[in-house]
Amino acid sequence: MTHYSSFACKLCPDALHSEKTVRNSGGLSPWRERLAKQLIRDNLSENIEVAELARACALSRSYFSRAFKCSTGLSPQEWIREQRLARAKCLIQHTAMSLTQISQECGFCDQSHFSHIFSRAEGINPFTWRGHARNAGQGEGMSAS
Repeated sequence: MTHYSSFACKLCPDALHSEKTVRNSGGLSPWRERLAKQLIRDNLSENIEVAELARACALSRSYFSRAFKCSTGLSPQEWIREQRLARAKCLIQHTAMSLTQISQECGFCDQSHFSHIFSRAEGINPFTWRGHARNAGQGEGMSAS
Protein backbone atom coordinates (compact mmCIF):
# COMPACT_ATOMS: atom_id res chain seq x y z
CA MET A 1 0.00 0.00 0.00
CA THR A 2 1.25 3.48 -0.84
CA HIS A 3 1.36 5.77 2.16
CA TYR A 4 0.04 9.26 1.50
CA SER A 5 0.49 10.53 5.06
CA SER A 6 3.25 13.02 4.36
CA PHE A 7 1.48 14.00 1.11
CA ALA A 8 -1.72 14.71 3.00
CA CYS A 9 0.09 16.71 5.66
CA LYS A 10 1.61 18.95 2.98
CA LEU A 11 -1.82 19.58 1.44
CA CYS A 12 -3.54 20.26 4.77
CA PRO A 13 -0.72 21.44 7.05
CA ASP A 14 -3.10 22.79 9.68
CA ALA A 15 -5.41 19.77 9.73
CA LEU A 16 -3.22 17.61 11.92
CA HIS A 17 -1.73 20.39 14.01
CA SER A 18 -4.82 22.35 14.97
CA GLU A 19 -5.10 21.05 18.48
CA LYS A 20 -5.54 23.03 21.62
CA THR A 21 -3.24 22.68 24.55
CA VAL A 22 -4.91 22.98 27.92
CA ARG A 23 -2.36 23.83 30.57
CA ASN A 24 -3.48 22.49 33.92
CA SER A 25 -1.40 21.20 36.74
CA GLY A 26 -1.10 17.46 36.49
CA GLY A 27 -0.65 17.48 32.73
CA LEU A 28 2.21 16.13 30.68
CA SER A 29 5.46 18.03 30.50
CA PRO A 30 5.81 19.86 27.17
CA TRP A 31 8.40 17.39 25.86
CA ARG A 32 6.25 14.39 26.76
CA GLU A 33 3.19 15.94 25.14
CA ARG A 34 5.17 16.67 21.93
CA LEU A 35 6.60 13.15 21.93
CA ALA A 36 3.21 11.48 22.41
CA LYS A 37 1.55 13.59 19.72
CA GLN A 38 4.38 12.97 17.26
CA LEU A 39 4.25 9.21 17.90
CA ILE A 40 0.52 9.29 17.23
CA ARG A 41 0.86 11.32 14.02
CA ASP A 42 3.69 9.14 12.75
CA ASN A 43 1.73 5.92 13.35
CA LEU A 44 -1.87 6.81 12.47
CA SER A 45 -2.14 3.92 10.01
CA GLU A 46 -1.14 1.46 12.74
CA ASN A 47 -2.84 0.20 15.87
CA ILE A 48 -1.72 2.68 18.53
CA GLU A 49 -1.75 1.37 22.07
CA VAL A 50 -1.95 3.90 24.90
CA ALA A 51 0.40 1.62 26.87
CA GLU A 52 3.05 2.09 24.14
CA LEU A 53 2.69 5.87 24.30
CA ALA A 54 2.95 5.76 28.08
CA ARG A 55 6.05 3.57 27.86
CA ALA A 56 7.69 5.99 25.40
CA CYS A 57 7.03 8.78 27.91
CA ALA A 58 8.32 6.65 30.82
CA LEU A 59 4.97 6.83 32.61
CA SER A 60 2.39 4.30 33.74
CA ARG A 61 -0.58 3.87 31.44
CA SER A 62 -3.07 5.28 33.91
CA TYR A 63 -0.95 8.32 34.82
CA PHE A 64 -0.22 9.00 31.14
CA SER A 65 -3.93 8.84 30.23
CA ARG A 66 -4.91 11.26 33.00
CA ALA A 67 -2.03 13.64 32.25
CA PHE A 68 -2.68 13.56 28.47
CA LYS A 69 -6.34 14.46 29.02
CA CYS A 70 -5.33 17.19 31.44
CA SER A 71 -2.92 18.62 28.83
CA THR A 72 -5.10 18.33 25.72
CA GLY A 73 -8.66 18.22 26.99
CA LEU A 74 -9.11 14.84 25.24
CA SER A 75 -8.30 11.28 26.20
CA PRO A 76 -5.51 9.69 24.15
CA GLN A 77 -8.11 7.61 22.27
CA GLU A 78 -10.20 10.69 21.47
CA TRP A 79 -7.12 12.61 20.29
CA ILE A 80 -6.06 9.69 18.09
CA ARG A 81 -9.56 9.53 16.58
CA GLU A 82 -9.53 13.29 15.86
CA GLN A 83 -6.14 13.00 14.15
CA ARG A 84 -7.33 10.05 12.07
CA LEU A 85 -10.43 11.97 10.99
CA ALA A 86 -8.38 15.06 10.10
CA ARG A 87 -6.05 12.97 7.94
CA ALA A 88 -9.01 11.17 6.37
CA LYS A 89 -10.68 14.48 5.45
CA CYS A 90 -7.48 15.69 3.82
CA LEU A 91 -7.09 12.46 1.84
CA ILE A 92 -10.75 12.50 0.82
CA GLN A 93 -10.45 16.06 -0.39
CA HIS A 94 -7.06 15.94 -2.10
CA THR A 95 -6.60 12.40 -3.44
CA ALA A 96 -8.48 9.93 -5.60
CA MET A 97 -7.94 7.16 -3.06
CA SER A 98 -10.92 4.91 -2.41
CA LEU A 99 -12.63 5.16 0.97
CA THR A 100 -11.32 1.66 1.72
CA GLN A 101 -7.75 2.82 1.08
CA ILE A 102 -8.31 5.93 3.17
CA SER A 103 -9.75 3.91 6.04
CA GLN A 104 -6.66 1.68 6.03
CA GLU A 105 -4.26 4.61 5.67
CA CYS A 106 -5.85 6.32 8.65
CA GLY A 107 -5.82 3.27 10.92
CA PHE A 108 -9.48 2.31 10.94
CA CYS A 109 -10.09 -1.43 11.09
CA ASP A 110 -12.31 -1.38 7.98
CA GLN A 111 -14.34 0.94 5.78
CA SER A 112 -17.55 0.27 7.68
CA HIS A 113 -16.00 1.35 10.98
CA PHE A 114 -14.44 4.38 9.29
CA SER A 115 -17.79 5.40 7.75
CA HIS A 116 -19.54 5.01 11.10
CA ILE A 117 -16.98 7.11 13.01
CA PHE A 118 -16.80 9.73 10.23
CA SER A 119 -20.59 10.02 10.00
CA ARG A 120 -20.94 10.33 13.75
CA ALA A 121 -18.31 13.09 13.88
CA GLU A 122 -19.33 15.01 10.75
CA GLY A 123 -23.05 14.30 10.48
CA ILE A 124 -22.55 13.10 6.91
CA ASN A 125 -20.99 9.97 5.41
CA PRO A 126 -17.52 10.22 3.86
CA PHE A 127 -18.73 9.58 0.30
CA THR A 128 -21.18 12.48 0.48
CA TRP A 129 -18.58 14.64 2.26
CA ARG A 130 -16.18 14.00 -0.65
CA GLY A 131 -18.79 15.24 -3.12
CA HIS A 132 -19.40 18.39 -1.07
CA ALA A 133 -15.65 18.98 -0.66
CA ARG A 134 -15.09 18.68 -4.40
CA ASN A 135 -18.00 21.03 -5.13
CA ALA A 136 -16.63 23.51 -2.59
CA GLY A 137 -13.32 23.41 -4.46
CA GLN A 138 -15.21 24.45 -7.58
CA GLY A 139 -16.72 27.47 -5.89
CA GLU A 140 -19.83 25.98 -4.30
CA GLY A 141 -20.11 26.05 -0.50
CA MET A 142 -19.90 22.89 1.57
CA SER A 143 -23.11 22.53 3.55
CA ALA A 144 -21.96 19.96 6.13
CA SER A 145 -18.53 19.86 7.67
